[in-house]
Order: sequence, then C-alpha cells, then structure tokens
Amino acid sequence: MRAEIVKINCDNPEISLIKYAADQIRCGEVLGMPTDTFYGLAADPFNLRAVDKVYEIKTRSRHKPLSLLIASVEQAEELAKDLPDEFYALARKFWPGPLTIIVKAGSRLPLKVTANTGNVAIRVPNAKIPLAVVTAAAIPITATSANLSGASECTSAEQVRDQLHGRINVIVDGGASPRDVASTIVDLTDDGARWRVIREGAIPAEQISSFFAQG
Repeated sequence: MRAEIVKINCDNPEISLIKYAADQIRCGEVLGMPTDTFYGLAADPFNLRAVDKVYEIKTRSRHKPLSLLIASVEQAEELAKDLPDEFYALARKFWPGPLTIIVKAGSRLPLKVTANTGNVAIRVPNAKIPLAVVTAAAIPITATSANLSGASECTSAEQVRDQLHGRINVIVDGGASPRDVASTIVDLTDDGARWRVIREGAIPAEQISSFFAQG
C-alpha cells in the first residue's frame, strides 16, 4: 500500500486540501500530519476504531494515553472537567505553542483515549495546518508522534512514509517541522502538587517554574 501524499502550504493552507484532510479524519482514517513539533498521527478521538488504528500503526502500548490537538480553550472546556486556575494561566501564556497540559478528562471523552487514566493531554499547536484541520473537522484530533514506538520521531512527510510504510494511507506534507524538540508536558491533575513538569521539551522547565513563581 502506497501512502497518498497531500502537499499543503504551511503558511497559507489551501482550504480545499484542509477540508479533504478533515473529511478523511471524520471518516475514520488516520493521517500523518505536521504539527509545530514533530509529525503526528491525526485521528478522530471519538471514533474508537480510529483510536485502535493509531495504537496499531505505532505498535504503542494501550496503557499509554493519546494526546490531543485542539483549537481553543473553549474546546478544552468541552473535553475536560474541573479545570484549575493554573490551566487558564498556562493557556494564556503559552498557547498556541509547544506546551501539552494534562487535565482531568470529561465524561464524553472515550476511556480508550485516556488509557483508563481519567486524564487527557491537550495543546493548541502554533501551526496553521493542524489548527485549520481541527477547525474544519470541528473535533479535536490525536497528536501522538507519527513513528513506531521506540523509533525516532519524524520531522518530514518522507520520514513518516519511510517509517510507517504500508501502515498509513494518507500523509499531509507541510514541509519540514519548525523544530525537532517535543512539547513540554505539565501535569495539573495532582491536587497536592498543583502542577509539575513531567517532560521537558521545547519550553524549558525553568520557564514554567518562574512563570508560576511570578504568579
């Protein structure tokens, strides 16, 4: 199976191509797609068969939850519950951008997406293609990196095609990734700790610490 490569302009995404990608996702396809970090696997998180496909494509452990790309804080409010003040502060400061925030998942999000943790990792990417697709599809999309578990992350459509050969039908080519560092992850689900950095990435942990110290 040879993957279809859909070239989309990363600075001025073509509306018809964005709609095509969004329609594919809404129909249950899993797409390789650029973000503002690595290329990711984009699927409809409310479609359990599509979620299964993401795990199968990556050979990913079902115990690991899938992170989601969203377009706005309002969309986060639809997916989560009991959002703390720290969430709104981080979102105002760092979104759109490479900060993934873990919050308590709302009841409408399938347990399969959260890997039964009851938590969901979300971010608003600073990249026009995924934002346009999320907006056109009118749903969040999965954002886990488009690579086999344990293998290196992909920074181009060609790398996605070579690594996931035969496992994926459509790859959106938005050019080279603007950075080759993953997003920083902050967990807000521990009531005792308030917040903690569980993965340092594009935003230094020190920057998160000093932000909260100022607050």
